Amino acid sequence: MRRHAEIEAAGIREVVVFHSGADELREHVADLPFAVIADPRKRLYAEFGVESSYRALLAARAWRAIAVGTLDILRGRAKPPTLVQDGGRLGLPADFLIAPDGRVMAAGYGAHADDQWPVDKLLSLAAQARSRASRVSGPNG
Repeated sequence: MRRHAEIEAAGIREVVVFHSGADELREHVADLPFAVIADPRKRLYAEFGVESSYRALLAARAWRAIAVGTLDILRGRAKPPTLVQDGGRLGLPADFLIAPDGRVMAAGYGAHADDQWPVDKLLSLAAQARSRASRVSGPNG
């Protein structure tokens, strides 16, 4: 969220998919600067090959993120998740760079709950995709 303006300036529209229902998400996403899609039945997850696994919670980085989230809840900066989540708690993250025509230009599948692309990687992948697209379409577009 801290670098959303930079992502947007690069011509990237960020859309986040959560394996929770819309009612469950609503109170957590109101202040987010990007679109959020509720996918409680994990249809998009299945379509893009995104998995759930106990590995989601095994990495130290995942526990660090959970600890920070817990502190935010205790400080009143965040709302706690519901006790039972529609899609479960073991979803692994995945990142996709999708061109305007729907082609997947890059994909990354996370190994644990806090394993998303850093912003610098996203910006680099987007620049590479734009460069490839301009070479393919030629100088006249």
